[in-house]
Amino acid sequence: MAELIWTEESERWLKDIFDYISADNPAAAEGVVSGIYDRTQTLLTFPESGYRYQGSTEDVRILQYGHYRIAYKVEGEDIFVLGVFHGALAIERYLI
Repeated sequence: MAELIWTEESERWLKDIFDYISADNPAAAEGVVSGIYDRTQTLLTFPESGYRYQGSTEDVRILQYGHYRIAYKVEGEDIFVLGVFHGALAIERYLI
């Protein structure tokens, strides 16, 4: 059975997103983080639903959620969430 594994770095990104949004609106922060988490759950059924990220030498995929890009890769049956990036962020600085 497939397992969804959040790396320490991806958990840190998610916490930073929460902290940033909650400074102005804690309820919105909870909604965004819950939405990102819920969106990643679809990977357990459709692990290749994200598009391939062309800027990486590894088979990294990107799943969209609103203004956020969820970077992940599939290894065997497991799915590793590598990071969660705002759309305005230069993702290539982190995934190469």
